[in-house]
Amino acid sequence: MAMEIILKGDKEFDNIPSIKQKALRINLNEHIYGTFAEIGAGQETVRNFFRAGGASGTIAKTMSAYDKDFSDAIYGHEKDGRYVTEARLKRMLTHEIDLIEDRISRIKHPDKMFFTYANTVATIDFAKRYKGHGWVGIRYQIEPYQKYNDIILHVRFKENDARLQQETLGILGTNLIYGAYYKYNEPKKLLRYLYDHLHQDQLEIDTINFSGPLFEEVDNRLMSLQLVKNGMTDAVMFSPEGKNILPAKVLYKKNILALRGSFRPVTNVNMDMYERSLEMFIQETRVNPDQTQVIFEITLSNLRAEGEIDEQDFMDRAELLCSLGQTVLISNFKEYYKLVEYFSQYSKNRMGLAMGVNNLIEIFDEKYYRHLSGGILEAFGKLFFKDLRVYLYPMQNEDGTITNSENLKVHPRMKELYKFFKYNGKVVDITNFNKNVLNIFSRTVLRMIANDEAGWDEMLPKGIAQIIKKQKLFGYKPKQLVEKNE
Repeated sequence: MAMEIILKGDKEFDNIPSIKQKALRINLNEHIYGTFAEIGAGQETVRNFFRAGGASGTIAKTMSAYDKDFSDAIYGHEKDGRYVTEARLKRMLTHEIDLIEDRISRIKHPDKMFFTYANTVATIDFAKRYKGHGWVGIRYQIEPYQKYNDIILHVRFKENDARLQQETLGILGTNLIYGAYYKYNEPKKLLRYLYDHLHQDQLEIDTINFSGPLFEEVDNRLMSLQLVKNGMTDAVMFSPEGKNILPAKVLYKKNILALRGSFRPVTNVNMDMYERSLEMFIQETRVNPDQTQVIFEITLSNLRAEGEIDEQDFMDRAELLCSLGQTVLISNFKEYYKLVEYFSQYSKNRMGLAMGVNNLIEIFDEKYYRHLSGGILEAFGKLFFKDLRVYLYPMQNEDGTITNSENLKVHPRMKELYKFFKYNGKVVDITNFNKNVLNIFSRTVLRMIANDEAGWDEMLPKGIAQIIKKQKLFGYKPKQLVEKNE
């Protein structure tokens, strides 16, 4: 057998199999056996397996219940009457895997590893105003009789042609099935391989969840961080329970109040800003308290330590915020106007941003907008065009004086622009703040935690200090333990 030729200077790289090779490898494994159920964008995934050849031993059944009544007859009726939902996808996976278990004898096929791949999607509409989205998932096992594993993700299409979206979905589905079987031991790589033969301009993956015995050690929040880190999406969201949730489900037609920060850790001043700004926000004329969503946002730039994202540090911050019952957004947005644009995809209702004085001064710094053809005016047009108001939390100076919207200083060139927004009510002061917490700064608390200095726990919301001590977060080491080790 001829040896592979390796030349001086050759570099190692990932040899990415073609879509046909991926499908063929699955087909040629006599033990992998399952069904395909695809709704809304043709049967593009299973087509790749038929075209690859050798599919008769792998594909038990393929179906596409396009008609809603027929689909309801098979999978049941959804309470909300919607079909492109995670709940619908899970119904499809459960129904199809149960059919395999019921119809295929384990006695006759003791080595079969069953799977069901499903998707329910809506591609771009005829008017091309709505680009479409969908849920995609696989339920499978890698050993006969093993409990099933799930990988479920949500995608948003970016292409402007339905046929292209269908083809993109077919490639994604093939990548998912191949990755589920051959990359399950490296979930981070599995994520990246979902984009094999695809580009981020074609689709966005904004939610993913792993479950089952293969993924017991996988933290889905950490996987969400990878989505943002790899540029697969601009933002991901966590519920107060610490679970990945679809941003559209949380933000749709809501009044949104957002607080950006490093929250390293979350302090009493953060919570005072949140509580006081929320009190003011829900008093606004076009704000419905029952339809108001508060978001604690951490930008990826605030998750960097020594040039790289410290994943454990990220986990610590997210856990503390979720423990306080907050919804957390992790984003790629450096500028506030991009955050507002993102929210505007889901809601046209009034929005609010709660921030400190230093953050507002930074917003009026031209250097952040040099990449825009319209400069700072373009950014501010996007930021304040929507029904948005800034709730400004004051800053206490070293001499004890207070800086607020009335006396803060921006660059002389920005002075008149600032006045315009101030006098038009786009920037309002939070006045009923707690003066006793103004001298609390996260960086000071962080240093005190690392050195176990007295008093830091009193600067944090109730219950947070206990979590930090119990889990030894942010470099916390009790003095007694340090002295004992010495």
